[in-house]
Amino acid sequence: MDDLTIRIIGQAGRITFTRPKALNALSHDMALALHRALEDWRDDPSVALVIIDAEGDRAFCAGGDIAAVYHAGQAGDHGVGRRFFRDEYRMNAAIADYPKPVAAFMQGFVMGGGVGVGGHASHRIVGDTTRIAMPESGIGLIPDVGGSWLLGRAPGRIGEYLALTGARMGPGDAIHAGFADLYLPEAEWPTLIAQLEAGGDIADLRGHPVPASPLARADLQAWGGRDLAEIRAALNDDDAIKALDRNSPLSMAAGLALIRAARGDDRVQDSLAREYRFTARATERADFLEGVRAQIIDKDRQPRWQAPADADAVAAMLAPLGPDELDWRTDA
Repeated sequence: MDDLTIRIIGQAGRITFTRPKALNALSHDMALALHRALEDWRDDPSVALVIIDAEGDRAFCAGGDIAAVYHAGQAGDHGVGRRFFRDEYRMNAAIADYPKPVAAFMQGFVMGGGVGVGGHASHRIVGDTTRIAMPESGIGLIPDVGGSWLLGRAPGRIGEYLALTGARMGPGDAIHAGFADLYLPEAEWPTLIAQLEAGGDIADLRGHPVPASPLARADLQAWGGRDLAEIRAALNDDDAIKALDRNSPLSMAAGLALIRAARGDDRVQDSLAREYRFTARATERADFLEGVRAQIIDKDRQPRWQAPADADAVAAMLAPLGPDELDWRTDA
């Protein structure tokens, strides 16, 4: 397909995002194709490892391509969004559980759906341009694609801070927070990728000293508050307060609950299944359609949040889906 190049070079299965003008946004078809490639290579003895990268300087993958989900939801068709999120999450879990090494080379913007691809790889490489974020609260969604799993495992209260503000991490912060493993200047990536293709040995993958992490030195104690109101009241950071005032209250409250629940999960599938309870309902009952309208469709950057954000509303969005719970069988 035009948006994704899939091939075998040497001993490596190669997946490259090829829509740089769209910041390599992940469409439903791309998610399905990526998952199929992984399944095809799982038991292929000629493939020793998988390498995922992207064309362009601006982004590895800046998020999911959700325009189709928005337009379908506006027309009253909520199945399009449910199928997109279901198949995307299955792909995310397949990367996390893959039996062969998966190396993701993540330059530029890595957000939302991009984190769902690169963030679950076994070997996550970042460079000087890398900016990783989970900004979903700004469009009325929650940190999904296994984002709650990653955020829940970040040191201290970094997970809460990143989820509620959508703040971007450079390479040092990304490694400190557990979203990446190795730092390597991007000029060195082509040579290393060629080496991995030729030898098929993940031991060839070595990074440079990790850049400093501002997050490691930040005082994030306030983000341990019991709920959004308590967190906001404890903040003395004007930028953080502005971020909280800008984002969807329901999304932030649900995201907070998801991250804290994920800390008790044993596998990423548990976190993804919980995230799906929100996203399966998102086009019908949350602030998602309004958030996408304001940020992506009309681009007026003036969302009018209306969904209630109290404890009952959060519980309703995260309640089990019964027979519609996320099923990990790809033929379901």
